Amino acid sequence: MQIPGVDEAMSFAEVLKHVKTLDFEVIIFDTAPTGHTLRFLQFPTVLEKALEKLSQLSRQFGPMLNTILGARGGLPNGQSMDDLMSKMDSLRETIAEVNKQFKNADMTTFVCVCIAEFLSLYETERMIQELSNYQIDTHSIVVNQLLFPKASNDCAQCNARRNMQKKYLEQIEELYDEFNVVKCPMLVEEVRGKERLEA
Repeated sequence: MQIPGVDEAMSFAEVLKHVKTLDFEVIIFDTAPTGHTLRFLQFPTVLEKALEKLSQLSRQFGPMLNTILGARGGLPNGQSMDDLMSKMDSLRETIAEVNKQFKNADMTTFVCVCIAEFLSLYETERMIQELSNYQIDTHSIVVNQLLFPKASNDCAQCNARRNMQKKYLEQIEELYDEFNVVKCPMLVEEVRGKERLEA
């Protein structure tokens, strides 16, 4: 059985290792779509519970396992069960710290990014509900790729899309009236590099 979010968590752990050695005011994780992100966010809680359970089992059956492993040559690299459990306890403490930081609104917030379409709005609502369940702060939504009205426009497709976006944007503003909703226009080129991002 694979623990949910294990791939994302290994990447996260690697980034954290580097982050702890550097001095930053803000760290941004640009996460994958909803399903992957939710797996990533539930990982600390799931792993913390799993490690706690293993720790309980090791206290219960550790002496017996040490005896069995000792008779068979022990674990790989000459480790004992006690060494393994010590490493797992240390990992559990680190995960508990990460979990605590995720749930601290002064340290972590989640900004949802969507487009003004049905499926994206649905996924954003799902994400916000799950974030609430995980006790992770979120109070901002960025709505991307909006077609803003021009003085005169003969493009029927543009007008139809603009009307559709208007409908979903109104729903977003109604659903999330206490959120900071940021509206970003559809651009003619990709935003890449520091200069374009600042612009």
